[in-house]
Amino acid sequence: MKSLLLLALAPLAAVAADAPKPDAPKAAPAAQKLPAIPAEAIAKKGELLFSDDFEGKGEADKRWVKVVPTFAVAEGVLKGTQTRDKAIPAADGKPAVTPHAAVHGLEVPTKDSIIELKVRFDGATMIDVELDDRKYTGCHYGHICRAQLRFNPKDKTFAATIIDEKDGNMRNDIYEMKNDLAKKAEVAKLLVGRQATFPIKQPLEQGKWITLVVETIGEEMRMTVDGTPVAYLKSSGIAHATKSRFEFGVAGKDGCIDDVKIWAATPAK
Repeated sequence: MKSLLLLALAPLAAVAADAPKPDAPKAAPAAQKLPAIPAEAIAKKGELLFSDDFEGKGEADKRWVKVVPTFAVAEGVLKGTQTRDKAIPAADGKPAVTPHAAVHGLEVPTKDSIIELKVRFDGATMIDVELDDRKYTGCHYGHICRAQLRFNPKDKTFAATIIDEKDGNMRNDIYEMKNDLAKKAEVAKLLVGRQATFPIKQPLEQGKWITLVVETIGEEMRMTVDGTPVAYLKSSGIAHATKSRFEFGVAGKDGCIDDVKIWAATPAK
């Protein structure tokens, strides 16, 4: 990796993207029937839309945008550090601060895509890839879908989660209902089939590079880790036609990202 290099990136508006809280990963409850994970790829690569190895050759790609600090390029990798790790009440004229993962965005419009990247957990409990559409107003902050790799520091295990946010937890009516404890059961019913969490059985370690591939095709999203299929979900919101931004989140201190590649995709069959 090459010498220290910082991205000169324009900040977005003060409104921050909402991500699921960085709790420790949990395996799916026994009563929850997880979907079968396709053994073969569901998408095939088309045009290469974007790539970045963070080696600092030439100017930083202007499609990168800051969302929730802090991310920087250092020693040839994109490093994220969660700093908003605790709730701080409003005081002295300053607004309240809520816990939130560090988030970095990338303006690459797609419908169906394959994204490949390397990630390294250096104290992080979650690293994820999210697809958004800021112009879509039917869900909170235009969140469409996301794929997460999560680490539980207590038992050193990893889990993979895929979430349909557009028709699930970020859909406007559901998002509002989540604030009403009396509607907890109703919310749970509405979210059935909109999220799936899979325990990862293959050995993964903190401090070592892991290759993630996330395929999004129609209503389907599939995730592989070091070439092994680990998660899959088919849900209506994933099929949103105008995914205008990829976002990368890091929760629980430091997480690194490298060798990002994004392709347009078509169905594998």
